[in-house]
Amino acid sequence: MEISINSDMLKISLQLYRMHTQLFNNAIVDIRADDAKQRLFERTNHIIWMVGNLVNNRFWLANALGVSDKDPFGSLFDEAKALDESYDYPSLEQLKSSWHHISPLLFHKLCDMTTAELLSAYDMGMGDMAFMESNYLSAIAMSIDREEYLIGQLGLMRKALGYPAMDYQLDATIPY
Repeated sequence: MEISINSDMLKISLQLYRMHTQLFNNAIVDIRADDAKQRLFERTNHIIWMVGNLVNNRFWLANALGVSDKDPFGSLFDEAKALDESYDYPSLEQLKSSWHHISPLLFHKLCDMTTAELLSAYDMGMGDMAFMESNYLSAIAMSIDREEYLIGQLGLMRKALGYPAMDYQLDATIPY
């Protein structure tokens, strides 16, 4: 399938985006519901929280870029809200469904962006970072970095909970 990307500035980012779409599935495959809420030594976030933040991150970026769909679980995860064990978090299947709802919408939005749009001012709300411009391209980079971080944590949690390591097999039928 030929993918048209309007700005060469996003080619590497879109490769990472697509890899993360795939790794998301691999990171949560076969995780049992009771294990998804396990915390290590009561100090770590649990898998549900990490997955919810991954999903929320994609919704955040999509919304920043003008996609109107809202995260159905945003009240639990917006602005990287801390884990709260009193919350009734959604299941992995619910989060996976939300991930695969927003991911193609965001992917197509990213593909359609022009270089001028990418370089347009956007305040990420993180204060002054002299090494990073406040524009949409930087927001995309921050989003992809957040995904890498959370997928890495999920890989570690898989091993800590006795699951096989995360697989890097990719599914060619997922076009986003």
